[in-house]
Amino acid sequence: MAYKIKFNEEECIGCGACVAVCGENWELKDGKAHPKKTEVEEKGCNEDAAETCPMNCISIEEV
Repeated sequence: MAYKIKFNEEECIGCGACVAVCGENWELKDGKAHPKKTEVEEKGCNEDAAETCPMNCISIEEV
C-alpha cells in the first residue's frame, strides 16, 4: 500500500516538531517544514509527525 503526504505550507509555523519526530522525511527550509518525500510505502514516523504538528497541517492519505 502507498500513502500520499499532504502538507499545508501556509499553515506551517516552522516549529520543527515534525522534524524532531521524523527527521528521516521532514526538514526545515526557509523557516518552514517540508517533506523530503510526498509518497511513501509505509506511514512510518510520518504518522507521528502529523500527530505532533500543533497546526494540524500534515495529513496522510492512502493512494
